[in-house]
Amino acid sequence: MADMKSAMREKDSTRLNAIRLLRAALQRRELDDRTTLDDDGVVAVVQKMIKQSRDSIAQFKRGGRDDLILNETTLVQVLERYLPEQINEAVLIDLVIKAIADTGADNMRDIGKVMAKLKPAIQGRADLGQVSAIVKQKLNS
Repeated sequence: MADMKSAMREKDSTRLNAIRLLRAALQRRELDDRTTLDDDGVVAVVQKMIKQSRDSIAQFKRGGRDDLILNETTLVQVLERYLPEQINEAVLIDLVIKAIADTGADNMRDIGKVMAKLKPAIQGRADLGQVSAIVKQKLNS
């Protein structure tokens, strides 16, 4: 709410619209689930919105819609502020190596075990697609 009020005072319509979209998504999720979202639930909603926006950006690039790309890019930038600090790639690789060792994974069939071990530690702090790619790379090498 403080960010929304700040955006209103600053007359930053782009940021204000992004915050309103986020609030609407959070309220919709709470109504659908008939519950109050905790921090993990909020992070999940923000991540889903960011993923949808990135997918939209890819579609708009293929369609040559630069005006829409700018809107979605701005939305992603605003939403990313509401995520916990992201894990850098070096730390992520170390976590993957440790998870592989802990689970005893040695081939691609074990990717589920490794991801299950990693998920609690990286939830909201790393892109699961990127993590999955690193896990696949490490299991193949």
